[in-house]
Amino acid sequence: MANNRIETQVEDFDWSSFQTSKKNKFGTGYSSDEKAKLAALYDGTLTDVKETQVVSGTIVSITDRDVVVNIGFKSDGLIPLSEFRDMNDLRIGEVIDVYVENKENPLGQLVLSRKKAKVVKAWENIELALQNDTVIEGIVKRRTKGGLIVDIYGIEAFLPGSQIDVKPIRDFDIFVGKKMEVKVVKINYANDNVVVSHKVLIEKDLEAQKAEILSNLEKGQVLEGVIKNMTNFGVFIDLGGVDGLLHITDISWGRINHPEEKLKLDQRVRVVVLDFDEEKKRISLGMKQLDPHPWETLGEDVVVGSVVKGKIVNVADYGAFLEIKQGVEGLIHVSEMSWSQHLRNPQDFIKIGDELEAVVLTLDREERKMSLGLKQLSSDPWTRPDLKEKYAIGSKHVGIVRNLTNFGLFLELEEGIDGLVHISDLSWTKKIKHPSEFIKIGEKLEVQVLELDVEQRRLALGHKQLEENPWDTFETVFTVGSVHKATIISKNDKGALLELPYGIEGFANTKHLTKEDGSKAEVGETLDFKVLEFTKDDKRIILSHTNTFKESKEKETSNASKEDKVEEVSSKSTLGDLEALSQLKDEMAKAE
Repeated sequence: MANNRIETQVEDFDWSSFQTSKKNKFGTGYSSDEKAKLAALYDGTLTDVKETQVVSGTIVSITDRDVVVNIGFKSDGLIPLSEFRDMNDLRIGEVIDVYVENKENPLGQLVLSRKKAKVVKAWENIELALQNDTVIEGIVKRRTKGGLIVDIYGIEAFLPGSQIDVKPIRDFDIFVGKKMEVKVVKINYANDNVVVSHKVLIEKDLEAQKAEILSNLEKGQVLEGVIKNMTNFGVFIDLGGVDGLLHITDISWGRINHPEEKLKLDQRVRVVVLDFDEEKKRISLGMKQLDPHPWETLGEDVVVGSVVKGKIVNVADYGAFLEIKQGVEGLIHVSEMSWSQHLRNPQDFIKIGDELEAVVLTLDREERKMSLGLKQLSSDPWTRPDLKEKYAIGSKHVGIVRNLTNFGLFLELEEGIDGLVHISDLSWTKKIKHPSEFIKIGEKLEVQVLELDVEQRRLALGHKQLEENPWDTFETVFTVGSVHKATIISKNDKGALLELPYGIEGFANTKHLTKEDGSKAEVGETLDFKVLEFTKDDKRIILSHTNTFKESKEKETSNASKEDKVEEVSSKSTLGDLEALSQLKDEMAKAE
């Protein structure tokens, strides 16, 4: 009822009569000119605002949720209080930059944003910084793949790892949360990506330092630097804007395999300038040159014949190097490692790190060279007084095969005592073309001393002499004309090699390999062979298979011929010819 009454009263109210009555006229008393001036004055208090524009505004009110900002427009704008989290002392009357999103939304309100204003302003500042090459201070927010993320003007920019410093950076985390001056080097508008660099700021400062260092550089100058990089061949040292190379051979007087054995990254070291090229800006540095050479401090007690102790630092095919003190090494040639006459690989019995004693053989302090020997720590076996008695002719020994040659093999009876077994002294019966057919390197062999020459250090040995010469016996077994079973071992154009009883070998010419049926005997066949020739001195037996049946046939033919002759004589002879007949029978008996 009450609401209806109020609506009726409002609807029935005569506004036109109220406005036209002289008592209640608004704006009466103003001429047209005055009204125009007032309108112009009112319009002058308003700002011409455009959307997507950053303008200045004044905070006129702060509520629990919003901040009311006056930008001189016909109405004030509201900005969420959450956009002012970075302002702890927000006050009424403070002037801020705002972004005009919409002059009048569907509700007739002015829509503003401080957050977007900051972004737009930040990009403007970044563009100006790139154009003017301005230095910007940013805060490193976090590390990322390949570099760091730096906050500049509220925009996240990428700082590549290679652009952090002139020297390699191994730990990016130490920069997180710290302020850093950078320069904008690239803007990618398509991806809203900004690339900055801190290295360019350092390089400018280093150019002046570098020019000053190079101008005052001279050989022999001692400098301090920081190790910035390490390789297998040396380290690079930052001398304050200029890099120098410290080669691995100039780090220590002693032998090292890698610089990390003596140095560490980021270590500050003292070095001396060995050489430099001003045009190429290459500097060679040395560290060991700051200390006296170890050879200069080598004791006077180290002389030829003295015994020294050290550690093996390198092993090569020709010998090993013994370090008796850091920077002082001597070569132990492989021939000086053992009295054995057979040179072996040093790595077979010497390893890096072994601690050994050695005898000084030669010493040159000026040239800083020294040769050492290991075998000299023991006596020469060839000079032992009992040598002739131990290796007397006819004595028997067992040795190890160390080497094989076409003419024989070398047998080591003990360290330093070697003897030669000629190929002809290996077997009485077998014809050996190469010792490898009889024995292998490393195997043991029993021998007998045939000859000893101490002055020439020669020892002749024999293996077959351990047994009696079977050819003395074979001479009575394989007599000329005797027949024996033999197996064909091999054949060639000249004939065949035969294996006879007792393991000896014989030979048959090709013409003596014809069998009774006219075919040729082949390898692997075992047949009867007749001895044609036996030579004990040359150990040669010549045989024939063909003669085993050929002579028998000739004999049968001869006997048949003689019997026919007897019959013929008998038929023709009289009793007076009996004497001749008897004589013919005696001849046939003798022939048989």
